[in-house]
Parts: sequence; C-alpha cells; structure tokens
Amino acid sequence: MNSGRSTQGSTIQKKGTLLIEDPLLNKGTAFTEQERSEYGLLGLLPPHVDTLEEQVERSYEAFCDFQENIEKHIYLRQLQDENETLFYRLMLEHITEMMPIVYTPVVGLACQRFSHIYRRPRGIFISYPERDSMDAIFENVQHDVDVIVVTDGERILGLGDQGVGGMGIPIGKLALYTLCGGIDPAKTLPIVLDLGTNNQERLDDPRYIGWRKNRIKGAEYDAFIAQFVDAVKKRFPNVLLQWEDFASVDAERIIDKYRDDLCTFNDDIQGTAAVTTGTILAAIAASGGDLKDQQIVMLGAGSAGVGICLQVKQAMLLSGMSEPEARSHFYVIDRDGLLHSGRTDLDELHQQLAQSPENLNGWDCDVSGAISFADVVRNSKPGVLIGATGQTGAFSEEIIREMAKHVERPVIFPLSNPTSRAEATPTDLLKWTDGKAVIATGSPFDPVEYNGVTHAIAQCNNSYIFPAMGLGIMASRARRVTDSMFMAAAFALKETSPALKDPAASLLPSLKIIREVGRHIAKAVAAAAIEAGVADSVTPDEIDQRIEQTMWKPEY
Repeated sequence: MNSGRSTQGSTIQKKGTLLIEDPLLNKGTAFTEQERSEYGLLGLLPPHVDTLEEQVERSYEAFCDFQENIEKHIYLRQLQDENETLFYRLMLEHITEMMPIVYTPVVGLACQRFSHIYRRPRGIFISYPERDSMDAIFENVQHDVDVIVVTDGERILGLGDQGVGGMGIPIGKLALYTLCGGIDPAKTLPIVLDLGTNNQERLDDPRYIGWRKNRIKGAEYDAFIAQFVDAVKKRFPNVLLQWEDFASVDAERIIDKYRDDLCTFNDDIQGTAAVTTGTILAAIAASGGDLKDQQIVMLGAGSAGVGICLQVKQAMLLSGMSEPEARSHFYVIDRDGLLHSGRTDLDELHQQLAQSPENLNGWDCDVSGAISFADVVRNSKPGVLIGATGQTGAFSEEIIREMAKHVERPVIFPLSNPTSRAEATPTDLLKWTDGKAVIATGSPFDPVEYNGVTHAIAQCNNSYIFPAMGLGIMASRARRVTDSMFMAAAFALKETSPALKDPAASLLPSLKIIREVGRHIAKAVAAAAIEAGVADSVTPDEIDQRIEQTMWKPEY
C-alpha cells in the first residue's frame, strides 16, 4: 500500500516549522507525542493529538461555514497547500459535494480570479521572456515527477483566454489524478506556459500576475513549445505529459507533432473523446439500441467535438463497418453549418467527418449553401445529439422537440463547461422530450424530477478517464499513449454504467466509487498498452498488483 505517511515517515529530514510547512509531510495536530519530540515540534502545536478522522470532521465543519462556492474553493486549496493527506481524505469522504468545488464548474471562476485569490506558489510558471532559462527552471523542481499537466491558458473551459490564471486547471486536474486515480501527489507537477494574453480585462487588471503582453503566436509560439518539450524530456524522460486547455488549432498540431516523442496526450481531445464515447455506448445500450443504427449530430467542430466523433467512428469501425459507411452516420456542424465535402474551407482533419453530397439527396433544404443546425436535425433524424460549443442555450426547444419526434429515447449530451455555458439544462431537455431524453452533461446537475420520476443526470466528466489513464500508464510503465489505450478506456467505462442494469439509473457510476472504476479502466488501459507493444509485458495478475502498489492512499 502506498500511503501518505508510511513511505515517507522513516526518511523525514525536516524538523520544526520546516516540517509543518511542507504539505506533503505535515500531519498538523495528528503528529504523535513521540513525533513531536523527535522532529522538534514541541510547543509548536496545541497539546491534543488528533486522529485523521477528527481532523476531517473539523475541516468539514470549516468548509460548511463558507457560503460562496469560490470561498469553499479557496479554503480547499489552502488546505491542500497545508496538509495534502488531510485534503485528499476530506475530498474522498465528500467527493460528490467537493469535486465540483475543486474542479468544474467552480475552477472556471477561480481561473478568472486567479490573480486576486493567489496565496502560495504551486507548480511552475514559464513565461515567454524566460524561455531560454527552461533548463534552470526545471532544475528548481527538486522532486521526482511522474505526471505533468500543462496549459497555456488560452482556452480555459468555455471561458476563453485567462492567461496565467489558467494555472488553476493543471492544479485541479492533478488533484483529480490523485483523488480518482491514486497518483502520488508528491510526483505531480502543474505547469502554466505564460505566452501573454489577449484578454484585455486581464491586461487592464492591476492585480494580474502574468506577463502583461499580447499572446505570442506563429513561429515564435511553436519554437517555445519545442523548447518546452525538449526541456521536459531532458529533466523528466519518463514522465506522462498531459496537455490541457490549449486553443484547438494549437492543441491538434501539438499532439500530432509530439505524440511519438514522449508519453503524452491531450485531455480535451482524447480524454473527452473517451469519456463521451463510453457514455454514448452506455446510453445506446441502456435504450435498447445499436451503435450501427445511430445518426449522430455534433454541434461544435473544435478539438473536443472532432475528437469525440473520430473516436465514436473508430468504435463503429471496430464493429465491422466500413470507413465510408461509418462516416455517413456523422453530421458535424461548425459556425458555417454542416461539414460536407462540397465545402472548400475544410482542413484535413474536418474532411474526415465531412458528409458526402449523395447522403444529402432528398433533404428539404438548399444543400448547395450553408446547411443549418435545424436543417440537419430535421433531415438526418439523429438518435444522438452532442454539444461542444460553449454557447449557452444552443439546443433550442424547437430543435429538441423535432429530434424527439423521430426517436423513442433521444440521447442528448450538452457537454460545454462550466454550467453557465451548457447548451441546455436537463430540466428543459426532459420537459421538451416528455421525460424520454437520456442525458449526460459536462458540468454537474442535480437530479431532475419529471412526472413523478427522478432522473439522475450523469456528468460526462473526464475525471472518469484521465486519472485511470495515468494509473494504467504508471502500472504498465507505458512509454507512449496510443489510440487503442483510449478506446480500451471507453469500453471499460461503458462496462461500469449502472444504466446497463437499470435503464432509469445514471449513465455513469457514482463518484463515491470512482477509485474502483479507475482500477477497472486502468487495467484495460494497461492491457492495451502491453498489446500495442509500448509497455512492459506482464501478466494480468501482475498488473493488478502493480495497480495496487501504484495507488497512493491518504493515510498517516
């Protein structure tokens, strides 16, 4: 068992206030009388010795005293900076209540207000003027690192460019790596690449703590990213590097360029695709349908929307469909309407999802020009509708009622974060479909009662996937991240869906058992890594053992 104290207690070198101020070693009032004497803590702590359970109770009382969610977020972040073991034990015991506070949706507001609520350094900041000092910056990281999450802050959730405030995302993501996947917090590193910001509100803010210039783009941007990757490989050659909340045009280019250079993935593209694919498969199965019979409409053609469609298409190919046949089931819509092969403005990536004109024959609209969202829904009669737009209310009542005319159980996923940017609310979707919609959302929503039936709303949250990916990668010692590993994660997530046994249940399992779900997915990921030849070749029993050995537990 990898616990917070048992692996470190015998090698503690710090004493006195230096020990208390180290969040990875601090036990606060739980230091025993012997430890207080041995580590120079006599008189530095009140005399009563608490158990971890007593500390959790006290911390939860303090948490509940705060009225505003942002205040609760600040409190939990402060606790994390003081005592990581206590922070994660508290989070595990109240995960359903606290995960939205630490991550979506509250982390969005925390990123917007980052410069105003900044308290204590965590992770590293690499600004453009310091680009030639990256090796020195990484040398200042004194601990071993297994997982890095990095952002450049340009596309934070659905909120856009937050500059250096984007650091809230890597911090939050890595908290979920530990909370959900058991990754040792002592071996994680959040990074923000500060290339400036085009957010004038941030630039005008006298409290803004980032580099006060407009964003660096083009060749200078690419050179900076190349320098960063080289510096990471030099300092942490075996690290898992996760890219997070980069602008779509940069995210796709970066992962395509570096995916074979080191163990890396982009969570917005690959993680979102895996969790959504797994949830779609569960929704279709729970509704008594078959993937091969589904027409799928995706509103939003950014990196997340395209990644989801390409992964669902891959699932269709694995079921035996041909590529042209599988492609014909997708209707992807950007700001200029439906992607189709008659358009001359599509890049290579979008061409993979473009509808052929032959499939539009017989549509009751002009298919020679822009084909609207409403036209697509009316003519394609989709069974699955997904939103990845960041546009509040993009799923109108008229469109949802049109969809519900043609399918018995419409599968509708408004995925945009935070909650304020959702394409529709579950309450409206159930009302507009007479309670028939099968729903998953990007942000958390409370259960909805409609006509006497309570509908649990699954949060299609990447936290089901990326922590388990990390755990599977660590356990198998994978050297690269393959598409097959994400597909294995998607299928494994589907297997855990409560809706497969009870169609009225949530599409995704309770967060309360997310570590058990993480183990199941991690095992599938490890097996896929081994099969792909990018990891140690070990037996299933050895993988189970490695997963348990890898998982850190918040215990003194």
